[in-house]
Amino acid sequence: MIRSKSNSLLLENEKWIPGGVVSLNRKSEPNICFKSGKGSRVRDLDGNEYIDYQAGFAASFLGHNDPDINQAVTAVLQDNSILMGAGPTTLEGEFASLFCKSVPTVDCIQITTTGSEATYHAIRIARAATKRDHIIVMQGGYNGWHNDVSCNVISTLEDIGARVSPGEYPFDSSSAGVPKSHSSLVHIVNYNDLASIAYLIKRYEIACIILEPILQNIGIVKPTVGYLEGLRKLADENGFLLVFDEVKTGFRHALGGYQSLCGIQPDLSTFGKAVANGYPLGVIAGKKKYMDYFVHPEKKERVLIAGTFNAFPLTTAAAIATLKKLADPICDVYGHVESLGKMMEEGLRDIFTTKGITHYVARQGSAFCAYFMDHAPVDFHDILTHHDFQFDVTYRKKLIENGIFNFPAAIKQGSISYAHSIADIAETLDKTKK
Repeated sequence: MIRSKSNSLLLENEKWIPGGVVSLNRKSEPNICFKSGKGSRVRDLDGNEYIDYQAGFAASFLGHNDPDINQAVTAVLQDNSILMGAGPTTLEGEFASLFCKSVPTVDCIQITTTGSEATYHAIRIARAATKRDHIIVMQGGYNGWHNDVSCNVISTLEDIGARVSPGEYPFDSSSAGVPKSHSSLVHIVNYNDLASIAYLIKRYEIACIILEPILQNIGIVKPTVGYLEGLRKLADENGFLLVFDEVKTGFRHALGGYQSLCGIQPDLSTFGKAVANGYPLGVIAGKKKYMDYFVHPEKKERVLIAGTFNAFPLTTAAAIATLKKLADPICDVYGHVESLGKMMEEGLRDIFTTKGITHYVARQGSAFCAYFMDHAPVDFHDILTHHDFQFDVTYRKKLIENGIFNFPAAIKQGSISYAHSIADIAETLDKTKK
């Protein structure tokens, strides 16, 4: 494919933006600059069209430029109610009510602009409520860009060493500029490893454990039987908070979040991405006794939440319209994407089996990932030691050249949207065979 315009734009942007991209995790090889998206398809500056499974890092669950969402945003523009900057708004109240009715395991919410801000607030609340400082995060998980969680996202074995259990792994910072004091308060364990959680509880005063209930930063790694139940039990017995980061799992898997599927109620949850179908909005939600730390009567106990653009009217309108569409039985969003996800999963397995390629196709609803290893991964070490990373990248790049786009980095989740069709999945599978 010709991508001269994409490459020229990157070079031009690099004059004014370090790296040429405002979020450097968007940078990839090949470099593709997208111009537009509609439904399940995106088009780059050079006119190349792709069936899109990247979906804005899983944010565009209903598809690009969904007409119902755009109509709701346009209505706000026409109403001349963009940003007042003082007092409550009708939209934020409507969204909060709709959210809590959609996710019955939460009592109340606060609204942020990004998922990272939501996880930041969740950790603050946990520390305020427990009067403790230490937190536990997952090896290979992603919970945002801030100091406490900017670590151990996609580490190498050289960085973190061989598997240990019970125990913890070195703090592998994702960024320079993180104070060393943070690394002493953040403890990294493998997902699905209850023994290591118990090990850390005996050594530190834990404020919370924050995790994606399914690890979707590294594909689709599901909880083993009893794992999430075990976390809930340990939190209750030891006085720390269980925080589910549902920024990715959230409304993509069920209207009530993944917590409604697994039957485990966390103390706090964070949401983003699919909640507003790609418009920038995050949510911190949970039990009232913890959320009320935002309005604690004692100043020294109160957790600050502020943000000029929190519940920005355009994004809040998009979120309201998104939740309404997800709940609409006529649309049957979850039934549709489940059938497409099953078609993709079974089709990929048939293709890889026929071609003699060692594989395991993991899927949860509309989210999928092909691992080039012979079993379902249980944690990041499992992937590091068994997955064929080079083959994965080559596979993704070949698909891109044939008009099928998923981010060209190993073990990145593929995301089917409501806008995808049976014909889209069939075309994807047909091109995969080649």
